[in-house]
Amino acid sequence: MILTMDVGNTYTRLGGFEGDELVFTARLSTDRRGTEDELAGKILSALTVHRIAPEGITGVIFSSVVPSLNGVVSRAASRLFGGDPLTVGPGIKTGINIRCDIPSSVGTDIICACVAARQFYGSPALIVDFGTTTNLMVLDEKGAFIGVSICPGVKMGLDALTEKTAQLPEVFPEAPSAVIAKNTADCIKSGVIYGHASMVDGMIDRIGAESGADLPVYATGSMASLIVPHCTHEIAVDEDLVLKGLNLLYQKNT
Repeated sequence: MILTMDVGNTYTRLGGFEGDELVFTARLSTDRRGTEDELAGKILSALTVHRIAPEGITGVIFSSVVPSLNGVVSRAASRLFGGDPLTVGPGIKTGINIRCDIPSSVGTDIICACVAARQFYGSPALIVDFGTTTNLMVLDEKGAFIGVSICPGVKMGLDALTEKTAQLPEVFPEAPSAVIAKNTADCIKSGVIYGHASMVDGMIDRIGAESGADLPVYATGSMASLIVPHCTHEIAVDEDLVLKGLNLLYQKNT
């Protein structure tokens, strides 16, 4: 089994693959102050919960948008499974032409999502990743990555509302029954959920107008299933695109 790890700012997702089949997924909180021993314990616990024997892991690959944790993740994986894990970064073969000003600055999670989207859904395509940030990524008709728009994510917006105001309470992110809400909690939920969906719809329109193409849209990330049902555009959801991209990159580079 190949273990894939997507280290994000808020969560770290794990995925185990047998060939192209995703056998299990798990989600851990990302702790920027955690040690390799602590992370190894979390990974081992996740494997135990899903009844996966550590000795059954034959390879590991990870992407990270938290550079300070790269060494921690690498050492934790080495302690558990032996050898050095494959790290998504400069020098890895992706098969994607990155047509940006500074290709090395493109987030590894973005690359993984685009690799999977092109492989499984084709191009051109617009991929929306609903994570800590909401990223709208564009592949042209040749499968080249031509750019991304990075917006504050759902949770980031919700946290900002409660942290930067004196009277707004913390609420669970869920859609209220009406856009015109009548109590404080539902008012916040309306703005966060319906407002975010409207932002995504608007950005899809702008990207389509700028690219001159009617792009098929695919969504991934932990908040995709929460926001996409409230969008007016047709959007296909695949929450595991980054993990699938990691598995493809492992196959391509080993």
